[in-house]
Amino acid sequence: MNRLLHPLILALMTGLFATTSQSAINQTKGDFVDSFRQLDESLPTPNVYRNASGQPGHQYWQQQADYTIRATLNEDERSLSANLDLSYRNNSPDSLSYLWLQLDQNKFRSDSMAELTAEFAGNGSRGSKTSATDGKEPHKMSLGGLRRQQFMADNELGYDILTVTAGNGRALPHTIVGTLMRVDLPRPLKPGQRTSLSIDYRFNILEEDAVWARGGYEHFPDDEREGGNDIFLIAQWFPRMVAYTDYEGWTNKEFIGRGEFTLEFGNYTLELTVPDDHIVSSTGALENASEVLTATQRQRLKEAETAERPVFVVTAEEALKNEKDGTDGTKTWIFKADNVRDVAWASSRKFIWDAKGYQQGGDVQPLVMAMSFYPKEGEPLWSKYSTESVIHTMEVFSRFSFDYPYPTAQSVNGPVGGMEYPMITFNGPRTDLQDDGRRTYTLAEKRFLIGVVIHEVGHIYFPMIVNSDERQWTWMDEGLNSYLDGVAGREWDPDMPWGVEPRGIVDYMKSDQQVPIMTQSDSVLNLGPNAYGKPAVALNILRETILGRELFDFALREYANRWRFKRPTPADFFRTMEEASGVDLDWFWRGWFYSTDHVDLSLDKIYQLRLDTQNPDIDFGRRRQEEADKPPSLYVMRNHDEGKPVWVDANEDVRDFYDDNDRFTPTNADRNTYTAFLDELEDWEKAALARAIEEDQHYYVFEFSNLGGLPMPILLELTYADESTEMLRIPAEIWRRSHHQVQKLITRQKTLVSAVIDPLWETADVDVENNHYPRRIIPSRIESFKDPDREGWEYREIMRDLNIDLEPSKAEKEAMEAEENEERESDSKMNAGLEEDG
Repeated sequence: MNRLLHPLILALMTGLFATTSQSAINQTKGDFVDSFRQLDESLPTPNVYRNASGQPGHQYWQQQADYTIRATLNEDERSLSANLDLSYRNNSPDSLSYLWLQLDQNKFRSDSMAELTAEFAGNGSRGSKTSATDGKEPHKMSLGGLRRQQFMADNELGYDILTVTAGNGRALPHTIVGTLMRVDLPRPLKPGQRTSLSIDYRFNILEEDAVWARGGYEHFPDDEREGGNDIFLIAQWFPRMVAYTDYEGWTNKEFIGRGEFTLEFGNYTLELTVPDDHIVSSTGALENASEVLTATQRQRLKEAETAERPVFVVTAEEALKNEKDGTDGTKTWIFKADNVRDVAWASSRKFIWDAKGYQQGGDVQPLVMAMSFYPKEGEPLWSKYSTESVIHTMEVFSRFSFDYPYPTAQSVNGPVGGMEYPMITFNGPRTDLQDDGRRTYTLAEKRFLIGVVIHEVGHIYFPMIVNSDERQWTWMDEGLNSYLDGVAGREWDPDMPWGVEPRGIVDYMKSDQQVPIMTQSDSVLNLGPNAYGKPAVALNILRETILGRELFDFALREYANRWRFKRPTPADFFRTMEEASGVDLDWFWRGWFYSTDHVDLSLDKIYQLRLDTQNPDIDFGRRRQEEADKPPSLYVMRNHDEGKPVWVDANEDVRDFYDDNDRFTPTNADRNTYTAFLDELEDWEKAALARAIEEDQHYYVFEFSNLGGLPMPILLELTYADESTEMLRIPAEIWRRSHHQVQKLITRQKTLVSAVIDPLWETADVDVENNHYPRRIIPSRIESFKDPDREGWEYREIMRDLNIDLEPSKAEKEAMEAEENEERESDSKMNAGLEEDG
């Protein structure tokens, strides 16, 4: 018998197999948890705007906001002044007596809610550190934290709203409330009507490195031009319409910082006046290329449309010349963008510019110009990988959603680590200048560039087109996008450490920093794992483990196409994924998105059961073997080792019946009882018993516990005595009646020697040791804790360090010194001999 598995007898009772006692799996009174309760009781009631299947309803509506913005960048003052004309169409069934606009720059005012409620060393804060709980260490502030304090004190930040007028030029009453402005209309705007207004405004541009924002300028004091140069990343730069929705009305929640944006679609015309040696990248298509680009640059752009690799529109040499020269003149770049929810732009004389046409085909946008803008400080990394990463992103994301609908997709290097807008993204990685003039980068920087470009360009799909409410539900774009950028990253190079596997989220899943994914963005304790990592892992599990790729991909494409250029809510996503896949996923959404439970399934025991045939000629022999397989008496073993005599061995002439017949000897009385038992069986019972005896299967009862609270499929790998393995996938519904513990009977011809839950770490199980039965020896953790560089290999400066001269060993140095001394002595003797001869 296999000593690794606990033996129990499977008794035959009136044709039914009786397993172990049910007391082991009974719920404790009052603690029943229904993880499979239908989610509809928690979701909004379907209506004419959003129906029960997750589709836009037959009366779905959304507002339209069209802008013409004329802006001037004052490089010396680092300020922006602008005038905008807004045309707003009310497509809702409601009359509106006022409009709300977003004044995001006001977040940086000293009296803003964001500044007044910022905690020192609070969760997510930068530049400060609280003291140890025992009071032995002081509170700390970094130099970066001091820099921010000083910049905020030295500069007037936030919008200066100069005028707000109606289309006829008449001033409109307006009230500023933090990062919002209410504009009172002269008369209610009825359904189907349009209204127009104009706003003159200005603001001082933030120094992003000092303030840590989503836009701003970066200064390069070491450039050869007197006073240095700047890169300007201009975002959240105009009063934007607050979204008016069917589920909330005006979504006028204060902009505190974490919760990003909720916006309306519209058509834009931008007239951007900048120094005439600047290169501008912007949302939209450039309308006046002949006025702002040279003939050579326009020709290069044309060549780039069909090039195999990116073509330089502005070369590194041309950008360096721009850096040195400077100018007093200006140019106005004109861009147009249709059906976008926002616009952003970047401007600098430092920009190198490369481009490559993405031949997408189809009817939507056959040619997309992928482009990158970056300073020399990004080379050679950016020219190799940025634009190619943009195209790779579109290839992968379109496979899961729809064709990319815009004429350009751009990646711009500047002070912002990663941020997205329609058609344009800001991405941060740079290279390091070495003493010999070369620029090098680590594997980590390479991965960062490719990964951040994929992530931010992916955002042009979610939420720039599938227009979810970022202020309320960060996970709807960040989580979905993080999942898909993990797909794209692994399709780029599966050997690079992307950090997107389920195992990467387990520490967060069991931490006290976890809050439900559905938590509003500004209230999340740890935004990265909550809004990015955990939902991405959940979707990975949904595709690879629960639905399978075919069902998941079909459902996700359905969601993306249903809500393209519309505004979905979580309920629309949940309902679409279920309706399109045909699988009830309420337990999955409830566990992963509405709770802080984690995955910890334990394989507690395996019982090996053997069929009790009632036939004494079979069963009694088995009982004898079971007794023989038990460990012998320690006392008897020691007597044997000491040579103590045994009476029956010393007196073999004294014997009786029981010396030849033990207690497991079958008798005719036992056989008669067996015959009587068979006579009482129905024919079908006899047939079932006969087949079971002939097959002589192994019966195993597995006992599983759900220690983490989150129900998941049981992915069970079985290993047999012949070293073969089998993978058994038990759906999560096995937990539907018993949340804490379940038992499962598995019948096999082969002898089982071990089993493990989730051998490939698919499910983010926080404790993989209790997945093994029998328990394995836990690998030593001493070395892993003592080796701080174990996970930092990609940060090694290999590109730089390979060019360092190899230094000789100590022995080689001594040999070289000895050889030099011998040469000196030889030279000395030779010189002495020459003197004597002289």
